[in-house]
Amino acid sequence: MLINPSVRQLKIIRAILFLFCLLPFVRLVVFALVDRLGANPIEFITRNSGDWTLYFLCFTLSISPLRRLTKWNWLIKLRRMLGLYAFFYVVLHFTTFLWFDHFFDVNEMLKDVLKRPFILVGFSAFLLLIPLAFSSTNGMVKRLGGKRWQQLHRLIYLIAPLGIVHYWWMKSGKHDFAQPILFGMVVAALLLSRVYFNWRTSRA
Repeated sequence: MLINPSVRQLKIIRAILFLFCLLPFVRLVVFALVDRLGANPIEFITRNSGDWTLYFLCFTLSISPLRRLTKWNWLIKLRRMLGLYAFFYVVLHFTTFLWFDHFFDVNEMLKDVLKRPFILVGFSAFLLLIPLAFSSTNGMVKRLGGKRWQQLHRLIYLIAPLGIVHYWWMKSGKHDFAQPILFGMVVAALLLSRVYFNWRTSRA
């Protein structure tokens, strides 16, 4: 099944994956309803949505190495969903910042972005994710052409490190670098695996 799933099996896999990807958001909603977001609900939502943005960026980057290692070419059909969920959680992360920190005052938000480097880096990563999300449809692939679409979506190789830097600077005030280091090692390993596979292909 896993080597070459049928169309029906692939639909089932996608449906299950979709539900699993939605679970962190459902958890946040449930926690909000039962008052379990802690003493600082805004910080809880901000940190949680930011963490899951990084998780899904890592999941998205892992698809190509996994496909090459397992020879399960159908995995590539799951990458778009994972990338869109990364965008979903970064939108939640940014909306929390814009809503609760600045009450939708865009001018004040932009001043804050320019004043604090870690927010500037995170905001830059968010802006770079927008064209990737909006060009993820089959129609946009056709409009852009395969080569230009691939070049555009290579922005994820910049976005993921920017997310790590944003997380690192955010944690620097508390001198808590364990999670940023772990995320950094995972992203570095995933990017280096691409370099390795491309090098091996060029020598074949």
